[in-house]
Amino acid sequence: MSGRTGGPGGAGTGAGRPAEAAHGPPEPFDPARLDLADPYPVYRRYRETDPVHAVRDAVGGAASTTWYLFGHAEVAHVLAGRSFARSSPLTARSAPVPDGYVTLRRVVENWLVFLDPPRHTRLRARVTPPLGAAAVAALRPRVREIAEELVAPLARRSAVELVEGFAAPYPLLVIGGLLGVEAERWPWFRAQALALQQAGGTRGDRTPALLDEAERAAAELDGYFHRELAARRTEDRGDLLSALALAGAEDPSLSGSELAATCTHLLTAGHETTTGLIGKAVLALLARPEVAEELRADPGLLPNAVDEFLRHDPPVQMVTRWAQRDTELAGRTVRRGDRLQLVLGSAHRDPDRFPDPDVLDIHRDSGRHCAFGRGIHYCAGAALARAEAEIGLGVLLDRLPALAPGARPGVEVEYAPDWVFHGPSRLTLTPASPP
Repeated sequence: MSGRTGGPGGAGTGAGRPAEAAHGPPEPFDPARLDLADPYPVYRRYRETDPVHAVRDAVGGAASTTWYLFGHAEVAHVLAGRSFARSSPLTARSAPVPDGYVTLRRVVENWLVFLDPPRHTRLRARVTPPLGAAAVAALRPRVREIAEELVAPLARRSAVELVEGFAAPYPLLVIGGLLGVEAERWPWFRAQALALQQAGGTRGDRTPALLDEAERAAAELDGYFHRELAARRTEDRGDLLSALALAGAEDPSLSGSELAATCTHLLTAGHETTTGLIGKAVLALLARPEVAEELRADPGLLPNAVDEFLRHDPPVQMVTRWAQRDTELAGRTVRRGDRLQLVLGSAHRDPDRFPDPDVLDIHRDSGRHCAFGRGIHYCAGAALARAEAEIGLGVLLDRLPALAPGARPGVEVEYAPDWVFHGPSRLTLTPASPP
């Protein structure tokens, strides 16, 4: 079996759709109009007609420009370039949190992903070793235990809700164990994580009520981690929380707010991407039973397959950078203070970088993808995320009846209205109907 196939599941090519067939310059790009189940035909249209695409708006009477980058070369250049950063040089703000939500803004703006040097450098140096390759290798047996414990009850059910039953708790229990938080609290952590995510500036359903809920969740998580860090200043429990508490004692420049926010970031944003990756990989395998069979027969293909899942349908579709100085991209002048939205989902389907990009090919060299970023903001948890996906998908292929050879379950999918953290919010598998 070749492991190569297009078609539905994991977002196919969408060939023949009107958006793809249209000619001439496209209208201003609006992520809110994307088909969340398959945004790739729209990406293709912009990549082919206007890959460095300007959307101009007026905020508070002042003109502003957001650039959407659809090509791989431009996206990779900005991710690694020193002329671009996570915060605006005009406002010093990085996180998309409105005024009036004090705790939410303070917590999110202290997340590692939103920091620039030198704060980013100091904090990342403390977070990286416990998430590095050696630490993750030692953690793999426990990761497998968690996956098998979660799949066991699912294997006995006729209908399975895979997000709530596996894809969400699995990475949350892994990172929770690494941090040293109580496993029995995972439903509470999951609820707080969803409250924070649902207030993201990229969601199409963000309302004042959701922002109020996110403010509450931020306050609860912030208080929890402040207390846990304080407890570990006098009791080293050998977990990541203890390591961060020690880091704060050794380096007074690391504030308690930064350390508590880092814990919140690791627990929430870190697990959400793996949840999306697993959900979308399962959808891709359900649509491609020959690929599932190949992976089941040769689990040694899983590490490369995980990178191809990340390339083909990444769980983070867009990331933001801000221009720190005037520069040029593909002949377009980008001004200091302009915002750049790097459309990773489009960059990964760029045929100039990946031949036959709409084809899921678990044998291709897809390691050049940008799913974990590049440069100083390359994801500190990349090794852990890869291990979680590899082990989790292997266990699902081995144990879940819906993925067994010859199984053709019914599939019901819902996507959250979020065009950054992208993936199924619900994925229900039911027994196949009789012929």
